[in-house]
Amino acid sequence: MFAYIWPIALVVVANTLYQICAKSVPGNLDPFASLTVTYLVGALASFVLYCALSGGENIISEYRKLNWAPFALGIVIIGLEVGLICVYRAGWPVSTAQIVQSAFLAVILLFVGLALYREALTANKIVGMAVCLAGLYIINK
Repeated sequence: MFAYIWPIALVVVANTLYQICAKSVPGNLDPFASLTVTYLVGALASFVLYCALSGGENIISEYRKLNWAPFALGIVIIGLEVGLICVYRAGWPVSTAQIVQSAFLAVILLFVGLALYREALTANKIVGMAVCLAGLYIINK
C-alpha cells in the first residue's frame, strides 16, 4: 500500500510547494530568467540524486535510452512554468488557479486517455467530468 500512496503524496507536497514558489517569483523578474535558475538547480539536484540512488550505473548509458519524450517535456514544462507565473501575475488567487486548471485538465485528459491510450470512458468518468465542469462554473461565478 505504501508503494501506491507515497508517489501521490510526493506529488501533492511538491505541487503545494511549487504553487507557493510560482506565486512568489518577483513580479519585476523576467519569468525566463527565473526559469534558467530553476532548471540549473533542478539539473544539479537531479544529477546528485541520480549519483546517490542509481547504484553506480553510468549516466551516459542511461542517456542512450532517451527518446523524444524528455526533450519535448522540457519544452512543455517551460510553457507550464511561464503560464503559471503569468496566471499569478494576472491576479489569480493561489486557491482558485490550481483548481480551475486541474478541472479543465481532468476533462481534457479523459479524452486524451480515450484517444491515445485506449482507456475506457466509464459512467463514473463522465459523472466526474460533469462534476469538474459544474465546479468550474461554481468557482468562477
